Amino acid sequence: MSQSDTGSSKPVEAPATAAAKPTLFGALRAAIASWWGTGPPVHRKESSNELAEDRTDMATSRTLMAADRTLMAWVRTALSLNSFGFTIYKVLQGLAQTGVTLPHGDTPRIVGLFMTGMGTLAMLMGTVEYAQSLRDLRSFEDIRLTRPAFIMAVLMSVMGVSLFLSIFSKV
Repeated sequence: MSQSDTGSSKPVEAPATAAAKPTLFGALRAAIASWWGTGPPVHRKESSNELAEDRTDMATSRTLMAADRTLMAWVRTALSLNSFGFTIYKVLQGLAQTGVTLPHGDTPRIVGLFMTGMGTLAMLMGTVEYAQSLRDLRSFEDIRLTRPAFIMAVLMSVMGVSLFLSIFSKV
């Protein structure tokens, strides 16, 4: 009988077997717990050397993440300079083609070369700085060079050089 049949306002209790049925939330929680891990033991006694090694490992990780963030800032700066340089180059070139008189005939090319050159130089400087930081960190930990930030920086460097050369070759 249902509640409406009996006129009772008390909720009908679910069978006891429904409580043992796995839920989506429980499965997700178990999957996250197995992926995330339980973490380090809470009350483990370590020697001072073990504690120092753990702290050095964490300091290396923090320094590596800081180097990644710094390189990505270089990438953003270079991307901005390259995109502004190319845009200004194309806008000034379009204005010159419509008959607008520019101070110099090569103004679009000069401005485009300057901006894309600065962006490419910034990207190359950031990439070199990052490689030096990784070289220094390798004395503490084995760090691979094929990190995502470094791959993006190399791609941006190649893009910047090709953009600079394409503007330079337009005589």
